[in-house]
Amino acid sequence: MPLDHSLIGVDGPSRERTWTAKDTMLYALGVGAGTSELEFATEKGQRVLPTFAVLAAQAPGRRLGDFDTAMLVHAEQAFELHRELPPAGSVRTSSRVTGIYDKGSGALVTTAATAVDLATGEPLVTSRSAVFIRGEGGFGGERGPRDTWAPPDRAPDHKVTYPTLPEQALIYRLSGDYNPLHSDPEFAARAGFDRPILHGLCTYGVTGRALLHAVAGSDPGRFRAMSGRFTSPVFPGESLTVSVWVDGAQVLFRTAKDDGTVVLDRGRATILPP
Repeated sequence: MPLDHSLIGVDGPSRERTWTAKDTMLYALGVGAGTSELEFATEKGQRVLPTFAVLAAQAPGRRLGDFDTAMLVHAEQAFELHRELPPAGSVRTSSRVTGIYDKGSGALVTTAATAVDLATGEPLVTSRSAVFIRGEGGFGGERGPRDTWAPPDRAPDHKVTYPTLPEQALIYRLSGDYNPLHSDPEFAARAGFDRPILHGLCTYGVTGRALLHAVAGSDPGRFRAMSGRFTSPVFPGESLTVSVWVDGAQVLFRTAKDDGTVVLDRGRATILPP
């Protein structure tokens, strides 16, 4: 069957999730944190990388229709933190499909989710995401809202380059995303890649680390929101350069590979003053 448009606006099943200090340390390693970031990668004075919010607020997967899952890629991701994430915690997450848009060559499916603290009932994370499903467009639907994002007409205020490891995807998948696109060469070939690609959320997490250290003084308590659109795949072992423009609390960013290919575009972040 085609994509199920009856899902739009309907709440999906809620999910309770608990994470431990080990989970948040493993996540930090999965997005490249190392010996210069021990407060995120060890238990001594442990704090949590803000982009872990995306995993904390993940809702149960929903069947969107009948299609080859190798044709699905992560397209957009955003989150807002209502307070700093604890090293260990428990939340209940509810979500709904907010739109299914016709992009011609494929369909864009957007989702929103809210995670509330199980102990207090207070919101902890609000997230928005979108997946692009190749070959599922052309159904005559709306194309969806347009984003007017554009970088300032000046050099970036910061440029940060981080390498990724050849085994980066194998580490990151231990945080829960076992999609074989990131580990199985045969599955990756079905999707048109000559080898497994890095998780989009790993690229997102590497970018979040760059923003945290460049514009938030390495203080996750100041990091409130982040959004971006995935535009090109990254292969494990490639380096990522994050260009950052700062205008008060509003931060714009773009992430690219060494050859200049932009992989995370239309980036926005909100950073609180010290």
